[in-house]
Amino acid sequence: MSLYTGNIFMVVAPSGAGKSSLVNALLEQDSDVTLSISCTTREPRSGEKPDEHYRFVTVEQFMALRDNDGLLEWAEVHGNFYGTPRDGIQSCIEQGRDVLLEIDWQGARQIRRHFPEAIGIFILPPSIEALESRLRGRGQDAPHVIAKRLLAAGSEMSHASECQYVIINQEFSVALAQLAQIVSATRLRYATQAARNADLFSQLGISKTPN
Repeated sequence: MSLYTGNIFMVVAPSGAGKSSLVNALLEQDSDVTLSISCTTREPRSGEKPDEHYRFVTVEQFMALRDNDGLLEWAEVHGNFYGTPRDGIQSCIEQGRDVLLEIDWQGARQIRRHFPEAIGIFILPPSIEALESRLRGRGQDAPHVIAKRLLAAGSEMSHASECQYVIINQEFSVALAQLAQIVSATRLRYATQAARNADLFSQLGISKTPN
């Protein structure tokens, strides 16, 4: 059984599937979830704030973090580096706080090496056509970048089977409700309840280890 009282949720999706919008909406309605701030070498997009959306770093700073074991995972995606800083994640779950990571499949695979009980949630678009429309509609990327993202989407989605849950983001409100349900249900798992309510389980004479 995990000794940690907090859960780790990894939300994975190809670009344009609506991952960030769903995550932001969940964070607004659930104050018990803490967003892990990834670091990246890409330039900030319109409206993005340092240390709120990403920790924006130079390539040199990123490599220094990587070489000094400061990252739980890292990857190069579409010509930019992304990584999850080690500091903060473990302290959160030790304190009983749930942590959510917006991450790609490669990163999720690396996180599981450190935290095998991390919950993977894959967000799928309702179709490739819808994915392309969303990428073009957000107006954040040049046409050649959009083409690159669409080419990569098929490969990325082939890793959906590595996650415990899959949400098809056809209607946003439904997808958000499903994401919230997964978080709520995870908190009710035996191991999590036993860790968070250790005194009660002892008083009731209930095993803290699930069968």
